Amino acid sequence: MEVVPVEISFGDSTIGPDQPVYVVAEVGINHNGELSIAKKLIDLAAMAGCDAVKFQKRTPELCVPPAERDKIRETPWGPMTYLDYRKRIEFGEDEYREIDAYCKKQSITWFASSWDMESVDFLEMFSLPCHKVASACLTDDHLLSRLAVTGRPVILSTGMSSMEEINHAVSLLGTERLVITHSTSSYPCLPEELNLHMITTLRNAFDCPVGYSGHEIGLQTTYAAVVLGACLVERHITLDRNMWGSDQDASVESTGLFRLVRDIRVIETAMGDGVKRIYETELSARNRLRRVQ
Repeated sequence: MEVVPVEISFGDSTIGPDQPVYVVAEVGINHNGELSIAKKLIDLAAMAGCDAVKFQKRTPELCVPPAERDKIRETPWGPMTYLDYRKRIEFGEDEYREIDAYCKKQSITWFASSWDMESVDFLEMFSLPCHKVASACLTDDHLLSRLAVTGRPVILSTGMSSMEEINHAVSLLGTERLVITHSTSSYPCLPEELNLHMITTLRNAFDCPVGYSGHEIGLQTTYAAVVLGACLVERHITLDRNMWGSDQDASVESTGLFRLVRDIRVIETAMGDGVKRIYETELSARNRLRRVQ
């Protein structure tokens, strides 16, 4: 028997099977540590009609493994250690306060994925509508438990995870304020590895809304996710896919983002309610072409 997912409130919005698809533009780290780029991406998301923009928040000293910290990485700012690189692209309180004010000005919601417990405490300063768990953090029990006690809704991304790991994460977070997003953590992801029917699998397994976080190239498969019932859709966005950065290649540029939001709204209108009816626009053809009434 299919489970009927509950609805979840995200600030002024509601996420659920009978609600408009909640469209999240994932800025992530595509700002490359530049506030001016972040603001342009916020502008893009707002103009395209997205519901929210999402960032990523890390404490580099906690998130970078010790074995990786001193490795030299070539960057647009010259060679530097991986730890210094992570610090270079990380926004602090001043930048996020400006992002918070700018999103209010643009009338768009923002939130972020927390990669460590210090980042949860940091983001709690802003009274955000929800928290996001990145796929890489799904097995971090301490982080999930910390998020659970905030009382805020949580979006749980499930890339690179087994069903056993997902079940355990859900047991820590509960389903009362949870949205689960199906995802495959390849950048960019091949169509044959998207496994979109997992949206149905997750919806049948858990009593909460299910969404889709895509890392593919193109938009067609994201539309398919909406048809399969994704209540929330998240795609990375960029000003230019040729920009430097690990996530740029799997991101959507401005033209694609406008098309994505527009077409999602057309699709949800076209899905209807599943009740067969004769529309008034059919009557002329019915009266003209039907030989037996």
